[in-house]
Amino acid sequence: MHSGGLELALVLLLAAVIAVPVFKRFGLGAVLGYLAAGVVLGPHVLGFVQDADRILNAAEIGVVMLLFLIGLELSPSRLMVMRRPVFGGGSVQVLFTASVLGGLLLMYHFHWKSALVIGTALALSSTAVGLQLLSEHKALNSDYGRFGFAILLFQDLIAIPLLAAIPLLGGVRNETLTWQDAGIALGVLALVIVLGRPVLRRLFAIVARTRMPEVFTATALLVVLGTAWIMTEAGLSASLGAFVAGVLLADSEFRHEIESQIEPFKGLLLGLFFIAVGMGIDLDRVAAEPMVIAGGVAILLLVKFSILLALGLAARMSLRSALMLGSVLWLGGEFAFVVFNEAQRAHLLGRINHDRLVAIVSLSMAITPLLMIGLQRALQLRKPEARPEHAPDAALKDAGAQRPQVLIAGMGRFGQVVARLLTAQRIPFVALEADPDTVEDLRRFGNQLYYGDPTRPDLLRSAGAEHIRVFVMAMDDPETNLRAVRLVRRMYPGATVLARARNRQHAWKLLDMSAEPFREVFGSSLETSERVLTALGIPAEIARDHVQRFREHDEQLLKAQHLVYDDEAAVMQTSRDARADLMHLFEADASDTKPGES
Repeated sequence: MHSGGLELALVLLLAAVIAVPVFKRFGLGAVLGYLAAGVVLGPHVLGFVQDADRILNAAEIGVVMLLFLIGLELSPSRLMVMRRPVFGGGSVQVLFTASVLGGLLLMYHFHWKSALVIGTALALSSTAVGLQLLSEHKALNSDYGRFGFAILLFQDLIAIPLLAAIPLLGGVRNETLTWQDAGIALGVLALVIVLGRPVLRRLFAIVARTRMPEVFTATALLVVLGTAWIMTEAGLSASLGAFVAGVLLADSEFRHEIESQIEPFKGLLLGLFFIAVGMGIDLDRVAAEPMVIAGGVAILLLVKFSILLALGLAARMSLRSALMLGSVLWLGGEFAFVVFNEAQRAHLLGRINHDRLVAIVSLSMAITPLLMIGLQRALQLRKPEARPEHAPDAALKDAGAQRPQVLIAGMGRFGQVVARLLTAQRIPFVALEADPDTVEDLRRFGNQLYYGDPTRPDLLRSAGAEHIRVFVMAMDDPETNLRAVRLVRRMYPGATVLARARNRQHAWKLLDMSAEPFREVFGSSLETSERVLTALGIPAEIARDHVQRFREHDEQLLKAQHLVYDDEAAVMQTSRDARADLMHLFEADASDTKPGES
């Protein structure tokens, strides 16, 4: 293997391409496919990778990007609303789970210091696996999905005092976080929260004006990884730092563009993370002590599931939702690996118990997707009985009612008029504009719009286009307009598309794609023509009727010419015929009115 790095990358990509479609085909989900690929490629089966920890460290960037994207979905105001489930539900879950698991470890002859640290580490759940499962099952906005995310967020916060406690309990100094370092870490976190929003928004505004997509992508990656690095250097978790950065940008005009740039990297690196977790499962340890490992996994899942079930019911969830909450968060978490390593370094954990615990947590992460699928299918069999529990709560209904169903692409003169009318009618909409200066100017007047190119499918998905019923394509450039309409027609064929048309030729091409064209100066030209007629002494009613007749005649002509617009001679002939027909029509009107006038 002379090209080891390239060969390893090819093997990992090939494993993902093969395993994930196969597992999804059988309804087992992408996470389980990645984990299975990791087990096969790891040191205990085919042996393509011997150092799984090195890949795991690199792949944790995927978890960082996942938390950043989740932060983008949560504005500071929404985060404030979540403070009760975060600090209430999260603290109760960690406290009760750590107490029960720590007590069981004491019975297993662990020292109380070790039991405290290990019990707390086992109380934490995998953010990556949990959120990926919620996403796959489209449950992120369900009641148990929101509550589960709040618990995961608190678990990220508890990492600070947990890491600080390890060296103090073990009598080791300066090898990991101390209480003094914890104070510095919290100070850095406060500084990032205060300065992050104005600095980041100004940075993206400058980069957007370069009109270079690759620079914007590099900037987005720099912000995610840079914030994560700053937090890591301060002693905080990288994922928490990325989450904070996402929250700071959640209500910025660059939100959808940033999300579309980060999403592909997140998906690939998160898949690599799951593969690395699969590689880390020590099959030799499992084979040597199958009953010990299986018992440990069973106890971990049972204890966490019971507490989460009780917590869900206490939060007034339906039984089904409480069961699903338990099935998402009953596994161990990737942060436990860090705690186990630090505890071993501080002499709080021996090598054998370290290997056992790593195997238990890894297996709990590996089997959770399968167990969750089994639980879902069992609940579906009882669906008629559980139907009343399925009804969405008022908050979900309100959220669905307020979801924008109109997207305006292009906020120039044309798009602004549409947006003002919708705003006056209190109809929510999403507005996209590719000119950063226009975005900045309109946002200054209180308009809600986002920077981005509507001809990119990833940006449309990020803006929630799958929920849009009406697309208003109001870009100034005809070619850009046509590309955007073509994209929308391909991705969302059932939606209504209303498009700004520069001229008749542009309108014909839009009609080819079943879009409804609106010629940008046609209406104002007719208004001017009506005013010309009244200025010449023609009664207002007659002038208005003539203009309306002309509009109807021209719309018919537009549709007739659309059938032959690729034949120039036919277009010219239909124009001559239509002109003659129109003159005869008005002459007939004039002759009809003369007898009545005399």
